[in-house]
Amino acid sequence: MKVAHTSPRRRFTLALALAAMAALTLTLAASANVAVIIIATDPFTNSTSQHKTIVEPDTFSFGSTIVAAAQWGRFTDGGASDIGVSVSSNNGTSWTSQALPGITVYTSPPGPYARVSDPAVAYDARHNVWMVSSLALNASVSGAAVIVSRSTNGGATWNNPNTVATAVSGQDFDKNWSVCDNTPSSPFYGSCYTTWDDFGHGNRLKIAYSRDGGVTWTLSKTPNVGVIGAQPLVQPSGKVVVPLDNASETALGYTNSTNGGVSFSQAFTITSITAFNDPGNIRSGPLPSAEIDGAGKVYVAWEDCRFRSGCYTNDIVYVISTNGTTWSAVQRVPIDAVTSTVDHFIPGLAVDKSTSGATAHIALSYNYYPNVSCTFATCQLDVGYISSADGGSTWSAATMLRGPMTMSWLPNTTQGRMVGDYMSTSYDSAGLAHPVFAEAYVPTAGGTDCATATPNCNQPLETPTTGLAAAAGSAVANDPVVYTASPGPGKSAFKHRR
Repeated sequence: MKVAHTSPRRRFTLALALAAMAALTLTLAASANVAVIIIATDPFTNSTSQHKTIVEPDTFSFGSTIVAAAQWGRFTDGGASDIGVSVSSNNGTSWTSQALPGITVYTSPPGPYARVSDPAVAYDARHNVWMVSSLALNASVSGAAVIVSRSTNGGATWNNPNTVATAVSGQDFDKNWSVCDNTPSSPFYGSCYTTWDDFGHGNRLKIAYSRDGGVTWTLSKTPNVGVIGAQPLVQPSGKVVVPLDNASETALGYTNSTNGGVSFSQAFTITSITAFNDPGNIRSGPLPSAEIDGAGKVYVAWEDCRFRSGCYTNDIVYVISTNGTTWSAVQRVPIDAVTSTVDHFIPGLAVDKSTSGATAHIALSYNYYPNVSCTFATCQLDVGYISSADGGSTWSAATMLRGPMTMSWLPNTTQGRMVGDYMSTSYDSAGLAHPVFAEAYVPTAGGTDCATATPNCNQPLETPTTGLAAAAGSAVANDPVVYTASPGPGKSAFKHRR
């Protein structure tokens, strides 16, 4: 249940760059504990969106390569000028960035779409293909298609996008995500899966699979349920596990496939969601962040207030499953005490796939307010990080990565100021975590409010200058649930959003 939050789940869109550009390697110092480098800035100049703004990164790593994709040039009412990618081939030591070609009218070469949003990164080891799926928007800011941009040379260059699905007959697509089966012993090795929902028909779950490196896609048979924020994962056996929210974001659930995505099971509830409405006019919500360890154990994190008396602030919480069907009780990440004033949201979860079980390394980045009793004028937005070296049994001390940010510095949207509906973290081949996030600074001209200072906003994409090691620390306290809402039972919690 979303407490004190009346607006429905939003479409999130941003834009990338017009042409390939060398990544910035400017090292930034701040009052935070970690030095960062800027890995992308918004190069677009169209007058219809906010510049220089980057929001909503996703990342994926394979070997020593890390690919981050984000929206570049955010529109106020949805989407971006393009999707941009930042690529490191040396475990995050150096980066290059470029705009994806052939998507929007602002790209070079131009594409057919007015805007684009929701980038998600995947890698297909069998076909040696990097992929970025995204949501193509038309001039009416409706989800016109789910598309996939591909690279066969480690992210150095990218092709014009292939189409996963095109919206027809009142369909309005939203919130895509992609993953590939990279286990050579899996019967479906080299299969890739993309999820999304059809906002035009009650957020109905849609999934498609590809067997040829993302060139062609086939629709799966899916349950007739309303969802948002599905994040597919693939276990070593080839089983596809899809954690997802119901359309009203009052329940976390799942659906599975054991036949290579040809069909998926009914969606069932894992737990209810009870989330506090984050103050400061920040765009946020309890979308899941899902990851998997080397043995196939699934971790799903989101923001939730059940451990706070009166639901006055959010923690980052998580559940675990070894089989994608039975799930643990909800646990709270012990970032701070349950009596603290800190509000946590927008988690970016990572699990080192070279580790598993009781020695799994977990990294979690997130946004937070040090004091939840704040307003748009007074809220100070930070980026935090915490890790575990023992599968979540204990957690390190939390680290402030960046901040504080003043809310007016962030790009404006119809659902609030935005750093992203997602944050992302990935482990490199050396076992170090690389959080990637947007950080806002005061606009370079035109005042202190990005909404009126564009094109002089100042929100680039950043990552720490070096990767972060996992560490043990404080034990999970098994805190009692002190705030509950009335969840919808079982699959009935999955319903039409509008």
